[in-house]
Amino acid sequence: MLTDTIIEDERWDGLGLTQLAETAATATLAHLGLDPVSFEIAVLACDDARIADLNTEFRAKPTATNVLSWPNEERGAEADGDMPDLPEPGPDSELGDIAIAYDTCAREASEAGKPMVDHVTHLMVHGTLHLLGFDHIRDKDATLMEGHEVAILGKLGLPDPYRE
Repeated sequence: MLTDTIIEDERWDGLGLTQLAETAATATLAHLGLDPVSFEIAVLACDDARIADLNTEFRAKPTATNVLSWPNEERGAEADGDMPDLPEPGPDSELGDIAIAYDTCAREASEAGKPMVDHVTHLMVHGTLHLLGFDHIRDKDATLMEGHEVAILGKLGLPDPYRE
């Protein structure tokens, strides 16, 4: 399996996060022409308290967030809007870690009137793209990343998360 999911908050079991994470990450790598069996991603399924601690520790932001990603290697493009340097399969095939918080995801899905499964799938695609060097801080990078998200989610039969 591409993903190794650790469930800290058992509410994730009811949503089937292990399979959602695997499906989203596999679809993301396949979309970019990468063989999913050649890579590994660790996923931490937690609550808001845990992700707030992680966000404080790693980003100096003492608040909960929906998803965090820690790539094993920096792959971001130098020029705004360019493709990141995608990984080659090899002996160190770990792409990195993703943490996702149940409380924030549930609240966001409810506020947006979206099924939680759809929202979480989007966030897992988003987190996987971050592990591959995509980002959304610069405008053209954000456009590139969002375009990939929309295409991947479309292949999974999910609507564009950026449309009202």
